[in-house]
Amino acid sequence: MRIGIGADHGGYVMKLQLARKLAEQGHEVIDFGNQVHDPDDDYPDFAIPLARAVAGGSVDRGVLLCGSGVGASVAANKGPGARAALCHDDYSARQGVEDDDMNILCIGGRTTGIEVAWDCVRNFLNATFSGAARHRRRLEKVRQLEQAAVAD
Repeated sequence: MRIGIGADHGGYVMKLQLARKLAEQGHEVIDFGNQVHDPDDDYPDFAIPLARAVAGGSVDRGVLLCGSGVGASVAANKGPGARAALCHDDYSARQGVEDDDMNILCIGGRTTGIEVAWDCVRNFLNATFSGAARHRRRLEKVRQLEQAAVAD
């Protein structure tokens, strides 16, 4: 799988660890930055390009980190077609894909340990969207909201 990954200073160290693990599992990892630890960087600078890449199909899925994961999630969800969620457990990471077609996993680099984060990433990547009628119906409502926001 082609995986986009990005982080600000709050998730930088974990990003490096997860990128290495992903590469060891045979995934192609595309790093959206930051490339250095910069305590003055801003999560939207990495979240927005990653979200656009996922929504546009140049990467299959994304993993996004900041200190808590909240800011990264908020920023990524501003991109039409991006479905990002902050997850702290493997169940949410899996179910977010199965039910909601989540395509960006957000993790807090300061709030989540590396082993829990790795469990979340593995479950996120191994999950597939169910395609159930109720799930498609809900996603269509989200798509309509995105279109209305762009039209305004």
